[in-house]
Amino acid sequence: MIRYLTAGESHGKQLTGIVEGVPAGLTLSRESIDLHMARRQKGYGRGGRMAFEHDHIEFTSGVRFGLTIGGPITLHLANRAYEKDDSNWPHVMSVDPVEGQETIDDVTLPRPGHADLTGAQKYGFEDIRPVIERSSARETAMRVACCSVARQFLAELGIQIGGHMVRIGEAGYESWEASREVADAMIANGADHLREAADESEVRCLDASISSAMVDHIKVIRKAGSSLGGVYEIVVTGLPAGLGSYVHWDRKLDGLLAQAIMGTQAMKGVEIGLGFESGARRGHDVHDAIGHDGAQFRRQTNRSGGIEGGMTTGEPLILRGVMKPIPTLLKPLPTADLKTKKEQETRYERSDVCAAPRAIVVAESVIAPVLANAILEKFGGDSMDEIKERWTTR
Repeated sequence: MIRYLTAGESHGKQLTGIVEGVPAGLTLSRESIDLHMARRQKGYGRGGRMAFEHDHIEFTSGVRFGLTIGGPITLHLANRAYEKDDSNWPHVMSVDPVEGQETIDDVTLPRPGHADLTGAQKYGFEDIRPVIERSSARETAMRVACCSVARQFLAELGIQIGGHMVRIGEAGYESWEASREVADAMIANGADHLREAADESEVRCLDASISSAMVDHIKVIRKAGSSLGGVYEIVVTGLPAGLGSYVHWDRKLDGLLAQAIMGTQAMKGVEIGLGFESGARRGHDVHDAIGHDGAQFRRQTNRSGGIEGGMTTGEPLILRGVMKPIPTLLKPLPTADLKTKKEQETRYERSDVCAAPRAIVVAESVIAPVLANAILEKFGGDSMDEIKERWTTR
């Protein structure tokens, strides 16, 4: 089974990832991973760091002649902020003791909405810098890289993943059905088509008029010194029926997908299919009637989002995530100093006004290992040839 770990700090020398459990013989393209790394950095409302971080991944183990060899895959990603000529980060983030360390400014003003205060309380820090560095969304760069390995595994089996924005703040689709009508038209040829279409919008919205409204909304909120979150939708095509299980709580696929989304920075909610809307409708307007097209069972609608009883139905997987507004605000909120306990305003750190369009790429990525493991659980195999043989004869 595939699992991964990331290591490193936001302004440390580099980020490191280890991915293990990947079958041997998987074609691993660095260019394909870099594509998603670049996608993660795009989107209207992004912060200043995206202007100089140009992420390119490096493999140092687990790959030979472009193919996986069954062993752990190690990935490295340099932090350009650390390497800049005018950077003080090699001093601030030094692994070894530094002469004059006592002169380094401690960061003692925890930002409301961040992990700053709770992290300092948990680990007993007098300076919140260690919390800021590790809890930063910069970590998701390596997470995208690691999960893109699993994404390439899925692609070899014809499984595609794409995402789009359905709401940013007050701007969005009027109903679940309205957004589905647009998205369903895009996935007729697979979720890659939806992804490519969404990427043409600077806020990754499929509807041009709503996309324009989202951009205008971000502009207004930027001038007000605040920030915006949003709701995004991820669609997966090519999944067979029967991935996941109903027999144990920790094998239910929807639960595992929800954990992957909620384990990502700034996420506050996830839903499958109609999700929360299901609680406001009658059963006849929620459940999907079953039919047979002569070759296989099909759902006449897909309000379940492609999952019933913790298992895939064979219909496209549809899930949504909710990202809160970025808590680093140009117009600061009150806080209390970690050392002096004196109440004052937080200091401003460079950040996005709205990172939700970028979060789509992270969400697309983190669900890939979950789906890959569901396939490995059902079909097994240590090499791609073995897995593909079982996949094609299912």
